[in-house]
Amino acid sequence: MNIVVLAGGISSERDVSIVTGTMVSKALQRTGHKVVLLDVYLGTNDIENFNGQQDIDATSSALKEASLKIDEIKTQRMAEDNAFFGPNVIKLCKMADIVFMALHGENGENGKVQATFDLLGIKYTGTGSLGSAMAMDKNLSKELFIANGIVTPKGMKVSKKGKEDIFANDIKLPVVVKPACGGSSVGVSIVNTKDEYAMALEEAFKYEEVLVVEEYIKGREFSIGVIEGEALPIIEIAPIEGFYDYTNKYQAGKTNETCPADLPDDITKKMQKAAVDVFKALRLETYARADFILGENGDCYCLEANTLPGMTPTSLLPQEAQALGMSFDELCNKLIEVSLKKY
Repeated sequence: MNIVVLAGGISSERDVSIVTGTMVSKALQRTGHKVVLLDVYLGTNDIENFNGQQDIDATSSALKEASLKIDEIKTQRMAEDNAFFGPNVIKLCKMADIVFMALHGENGENGKVQATFDLLGIKYTGTGSLGSAMAMDKNLSKELFIANGIVTPKGMKVSKKGKEDIFANDIKLPVVVKPACGGSSVGVSIVNTKDEYAMALEEAFKYEEVLVVEEYIKGREFSIGVIEGEALPIIEIAPIEGFYDYTNKYQAGKTNETCPADLPDDITKKMQKAAVDVFKALRLETYARADFILGENGDCYCLEANTLPGMTPTSLLPQEAQALGMSFDELCNKLIEVSLKKY
């Protein structure tokens, strides 16, 4: 097949997206597909790439180099047409048999690109625009979890222009402060005092104007992939130091990961069922990943869902698939196969 792997963009997770896109592109080339690794924001002036095999390493290096001046490019673009899609992005995506969504973060996972592709008749991997939008907004996700009986930490929305008082709403320290629509733990803090809370708000508001603040649940952290409504083996995530922040997620050796997780059978089944319930509650399609804390009281608390899980060397979904005997190359093709069923 002719496949565009769409990566990059202008979110805080641009660099992670490029790594995901690079690995997926190489995997798809190895399995016989003609692949174009394409930056959704920068685009390309070469629309003949499907005639031969793209040099993925060279393209990836160019995208990473462009990241160093992405703010300058954004400023120039805003002075021109301020369009999100780069040159020839839509044209190439329409030429492809399917677009593999390797985007992460804003304007990648929030449903806007998916909605555009739906209108243009472009096929793509992953869930649709509605599920993407609902999963991306952690405040909305939390409301849907509660409405569907899915256990989640007590929390509330806090906005930059508002005067929400978490303490007046009986939310107790310690708490987790995080951007409502961010990912990769960018801007996330765990705080124990009111002074720390004020500093955490200031930090998180650098990224977004709406946050979610929720009570910190002490316990073990897990993640569960779901493909076509079926839960994969559970992976346990145990950072060597601190919590599962950006550094611990993407630097090898910073986190101990065990898959399948060492859990009693009843807890395993309970958590996997909760992951499938999350998948259904958020109207997700094809594949996703849900993150949980197993509290000291034995409850499984869902933190959030990720509709475009990372596919980097340290990512969780590939490790869960590997526990089933599925290689990275096989997983990439499996995600295309299940996504094509939508059409």
